[in-house]
Amino acid sequence: MLTHHRKPVCLSLISTDLPFWSVVETAGTLYQKDVDRFHLLLTAPPLITCEVGSSFNCEDEDALTPKMSNAYAPSSPRILWLEISPYRVIMTMQGNGQVSYRHFWEQGVYGVSRYWLPTESLQPNDPIRLRNFTSNLTLNGHSLPEHLRLEYELWAEKVQLGCYILNLEIKH
Repeated sequence: MLTHHRKPVCLSLISTDLPFWSVVETAGTLYQKDVDRFHLLLTAPPLITCEVGSSFNCEDEDALTPKMSNAYAPSSPRILWLEISPYRVIMTMQGNGQVSYRHFWEQGVYGVSRYWLPTESLQPNDPIRLRNFTSNLTLNGHSLPEHLRLEYELWAEKVQLGCYILNLEIKH
């Protein structure tokens, strides 16, 4: 049972204890894999990459702030792929040689978050592995998902890296 629908989507990620907030509004393709299993494909806007210089201008008001130069946006798109069910969510970001990641969330479970950083060498990079603890996973919608809310903590060993809320709204 593979059906697909093109829908407007709003994906937001908010930290409840850090100054972090991100929103992506775009069109997504929703694939129904089974009665309560869906895949959602999005094209995310490019990340703007900046090279930070090491020189400081002491006459400037903000002399302690490094000057940024060479800002550019890569030309190829980043693909965001979500595998959604009422029990677990897997989100994968890949594309254009920048940061890639894969998150696995399941309520009450320590999932794995992996990040792959771009490499300057020919050797493959090992991913950075973090843990996430999902305290709440809520999926609403009748025959198709309309709203997903994930509340989770991100951990590196015994250090908590923040609490986050991921919201996904699919407009029908």
